[in-house]
Amino acid sequence: MPQTKPGNKFGACHGDRSMSTAPFPSLRPPRWPRRITQAGLAIIAVGLLLTALAGPLNRFHLAGVGVALMTLVIGLGVVVLGTATSIIGVLAATAKGARIPGTAAVVGIIIGLAVSAYVLSWVTRAQRSPPINDITTDLTHPPQFVAVLPLRARAHATAPAQYQREVPGPGGKMIDVPKLQAQYYPDIKPLLLDLPPAQALARARRVAQALGWRIDAYVPADGRLEATAHTFFFDFKDDVVVRVQPNGTGARIDVRSESRVGLSDLGTNAARIRLFMKRMQAR
Repeated sequence: MPQTKPGNKFGACHGDRSMSTAPFPSLRPPRWPRRITQAGLAIIAVGLLLTALAGPLNRFHLAGVGVALMTLVIGLGVVVLGTATSIIGVLAATAKGARIPGTAAVVGIIIGLAVSAYVLSWVTRAQRSPPINDITTDLTHPPQFVAVLPLRARAHATAPAQYQREVPGPGGKMIDVPKLQAQYYPDIKPLLLDLPPAQALARARRVAQALGWRIDAYVPADGRLEATAHTFFFDFKDDVVVRVQPNGTGARIDVRSESRVGLSDLGTNAARIRLFMKRMQAR
């Protein structure tokens, strides 16, 4: 019967020991999906901070309008980027079975999607709005600003206070302002009320105050009211003039609303006139 050599025995034992202690590949889920998700959430936070700072930069005169708007655009873009990064991290974690900060990821992605939807609404609104920022109910003889002229000068308004029938548009092409307004806002027309002009002007003042406008001039002898309206976030200031004229036994109300800066107002001035006229009719 053959005998096993001592050397072979020890060699076999050594080989068995080597096989039993060989390292196995890690079965734990990878960490990179978690890191991607966390990076996305951090990017969202930075974007939200920039977006939140944009309004106060202009409201408290810490920077010019251009800088404030650029800060807003960059902030919104960063939020969209962070949202996309977080979604990629969550999808990768789901596929790999990796752990991620679930609640924070869900909240961050929801906020990011909401901001992204807001950005999309702005883009859609810009595409649907004409590149004009001076809207009036009387395209033939628009109401003229008087009392707010010094205010516009002190604010360094870039838009002229005198009604411009033609303005340079994108690419230098001249824009026919009355024609474009009639095309986009055919409902912006004078309002006829069965009220004496004095009572109509008094009602206009009450409506303007209820809308939060700052009354800059109230001149019953001229049938004129001038006011300053402002937007909530950026505190952009727009000037409004209301003109009341006799119309038989009643009154005719004309309104003009103009932004102080920019070319397109994204429909803000038209919406302001619509709301004012609606309130005038309701009272």
